[in-house]
Amino acid sequence: MEFLVDMVTTVPQGTSEDGVADMRAREAARSAELTAQGSLLRLWRPPLAPGEWRTWGLFQAADADELEAVLASMPLRAWRRETVTPLTPHPNDPGQPPR
Repeated sequence: MEFLVDMVTTVPQGTSEDGVADMRAREAARSAELTAQGSLLRLWRPPLAPGEWRTWGLFQAADADELEAVLASMPLRAWRRETVTPLTPHPNDPGQPPR
């Protein structure tokens, strides 16, 4: 099953630049692991307002519980709020093989 996840990150006030850089590095490393495992399929950066930190991610998981475990494993989860949309195939999806 695929899920579109809208992730909005808010860095806590008082966090040092080094703290932000460390968190970003840990998030990048975990994202690479999730990609290798087949859980994280794609990431996009939507149009952003000044100062906004937001990402859209396409994830694959067996169900919502597995997705929750994947999202909980990501370091930025501590600073983030997420909106999850389960996706189902569309019969006219041009990316699917013909039936």
